[in-house]
Amino acid sequence: MDFQLNDFQRALESSVREFVEREVIPVASEFEHKDEYPHPLVDRMKELGYFGAVIPEENGGAGMDALGFAVLTEELARGWMSLTGVIGSHSMVAWMVARFGSDDQKRDWLPKLASGEMRTGIGITESGGGSDVAALRTTARREGNEYVVNGSKMFVTNSEHATHFGVMVRTNTSADKPHRGISCLMMDRELGGLQVSRHLDKLGYKGIRTGELVFEECRAPAPCLVGEENRGFQQLMATLELGRIQVAARALGLHRACFEASVKYAQQRHTMGKPIAEHQAVQLKLADMATSLDAARQLTYRAAAMKDSGERCDIEAGMAKLFATDAAQRASELAIHIHGGYGYIKELPIERYYRDAILLQVGEGANDIQRVVIARRLVEKYPAD
Repeated sequence: MDFQLNDFQRALESSVREFVEREVIPVASEFEHKDEYPHPLVDRMKELGYFGAVIPEENGGAGMDALGFAVLTEELARGWMSLTGVIGSHSMVAWMVARFGSDDQKRDWLPKLASGEMRTGIGITESGGGSDVAALRTTARREGNEYVVNGSKMFVTNSEHATHFGVMVRTNTSADKPHRGISCLMMDRELGGLQVSRHLDKLGYKGIRTGELVFEECRAPAPCLVGEENRGFQQLMATLELGRIQVAARALGLHRACFEASVKYAQQRHTMGKPIAEHQAVQLKLADMATSLDAARQLTYRAAAMKDSGERCDIEAGMAKLFATDAAQRASELAIHIHGGYGYIKELPIERYYRDAILLQVGEGANDIQRVVIARRLVEKYPAD
């Protein structure tokens, strides 16, 4: 496959890089250390059209393909990984609406999602389910022209600032297989019975709010159903292919930030009469960081190219997410070792890279779960004679 960026993607890469250099990097540490929501940066992202990244142009969006979205994500993550969360789950819900929504939903919602007037989080994970989506317990029973929702969702990004949530619910409690009774509802946060019960204090991923949603006899209008009733699991799996590509791209940006900071510092810091970049122990670390970064990018771009061609890419997206996030976490460790004591203090962003990298291994399907899913699909793909 040819993974070369086209002219649009190169222009996108350049413009996002300029935004990050001029406006994100100078203020990211201040927002992060205060755990303060970056309203000025989010407003600029609206102006730049990032909220409409994956929304078709005819609906007011930028019409980016998966590879373009990965490029946007990598550049943002290089400056501050939390910003990719602001548009991450939002873009997943927007993509689901664009792909599976009704004509009325596309007409009414997509332009507002593209402008950032509507902003979304996605409710998938539950406290007792983790990565087992098919085991979700939040229910939605149909009563007339409404769904009555009961249950809860954990680890919902954008919980404080989203206007709506794409919520995965069980609409058929008697389905012969658990995944066959799941649907997606687009729920307004102002609905009675929907409460953001608490905000979660995290190790990293600061500045962006992550919370828990609780539903108690919450009545949602039936037209908020996205796609077909009881087909939400299939819709979600297609969406998560893009989601895992985006998480892999977040890891690329964070990994690149670690490498660029380390290779620069290694040439500036002197010990024993020479730059530490001339010491073999440091050279080995730099070589490993650069090699794993290139390998992670190839896996991510391959998955994105397959997604753009319409091919099923759950294995490839899972591989990209698994490898890229593990590589980013290792790169953040190596960056701390190269920087020594300075890598451990908050004057430099190195310690932030370490804290943020761990989330990428856990979120969007924990990496050990990715390994299991990849292995199962490989057995299906390559059956024994």
